[in-house]
Amino acid sequence: MSAQIITLNCDMGESYGNWIMGNDQQIMPLIDMASIACGFHASDPKTMADTIKLAIQHDVKIGAHPSYPDILGFGRRTIPMNSDELTYTLIYQIGALKAMCESFNTDLKYIKPHGALYNDMMKQTSIFESVVDAVSCFGVPLMMLARPENQPFLDIADRYDVPLLFEAFADRTYLSSGELTPRKFDGALLTDPEDVLQQVESIVQNGYVVTFEGEKLALDADTICVHGDNPNAVQILQCLKSFI
Repeated sequence: MSAQIITLNCDMGESYGNWIMGNDQQIMPLIDMASIACGFHASDPKTMADTIKLAIQHDVKIGAHPSYPDILGFGRRTIPMNSDELTYTLIYQIGALKAMCESFNTDLKYIKPHGALYNDMMKQTSIFESVVDAVSCFGVPLMMLARPENQPFLDIADRYDVPLLFEAFADRTYLSSGELTPRKFDGALLTDPEDVLQQVESIVQNGYVVTFEGEKLALDADTICVHGDNPNAVQILQCLKSFI
């Protein structure tokens, strides 16, 4: 086991009305940080409230998980927006979750964009800056993908006085460019707990991940993410909890 302190985070509260996504009740006790959907790709007010209460019960830090306005596509489609539209859309979502947290006498601890927005902000500086602009209103860190070269992102975040949290993914494979392998490719999502453990061991102990193309990609992460909609999320997190 590595002496490095690594937290486990998971996307949570992604149900909607009577439609259930993930297994929040079993997952929440196994994680350190819960990124809770804010209503624009999944969730609704009661789901948000119930997920916050569950996080409080298990002493899990709460993060906002905003997205493009794309509830039909689960936030996995790019929605073209100009800079101020995107910033205001994010403030709207994050503000809702922050208010809900305050109603239960707890605090919002970080912000992590979801899906296509998360991917797009890593590719386009203008989108990243719009996200950082929104995050700067809340005085909490922005969680983003750890890359071999993070300085350009740090420079923008510093201008807005926004701390960054770098994450690596336990159950997603990587391209040699540093991007996540698109979900349309077989092997983009790791579902076997042993495969996931092997990838996390490499990240934590060796500081790199073996990419989809078979190359070594250097990563320095503060936190490890497992997707709540992974069919084996509970087993994966149980395995990782014993390691981390």
